Amino acid sequence: MKKELSISAIKDGTVIDHIPSNATLKVADILDLKGIRGIISIATNLTSKTMGKKGLVKISGKDLTKEEVDKIALIAPNATVNIINNYNVKKKIKVTIPLVINKIIKCSNPNCIINNEEISTKFYVLNKDPLKVKCHYCERNMDKEDISLL
Repeated sequence: MKKELSISAIKDGTVIDHIPSNATLKVADILDLKGIRGIISIATNLTSKTMGKKGLVKISGKDLTKEEVDKIALIAPNATVNIINNYNVKKKIKVTIPLVINKIIKCSNPNCIINNEEISTKFYVLNKDPLKVKCHYCERNMDKEDISLL
């Protein structure tokens, strides 16, 4: 007899699917789940036909902000965001890395004005895969490994 773990459906909320397993908890951190009163399900290392292993985050009663979706795109560029309404997928969004990233990441250059004054961060995406960005202010190029979320 085959045994499988099932994650219960949510009536209304958001499901983030196709997250790389090693990024699942980072996605959960982005979502600031402290005030959520409903069901929160976080699963990692689930079997996936396309990814091998994947992660999944389900949150009842939460709609994502554009900033949250953009942050998710940076760490899980192939993720999908499903908006659930009355147990049905109302809308399916494939995350995309924006061409300009505002107020989401910080510059790795300690001398950059961003790190020394109260200025909103701004980066230009030079390449999406592998991710490479350029700071608007000091023009430093950063690879995915250099990127830290605010």
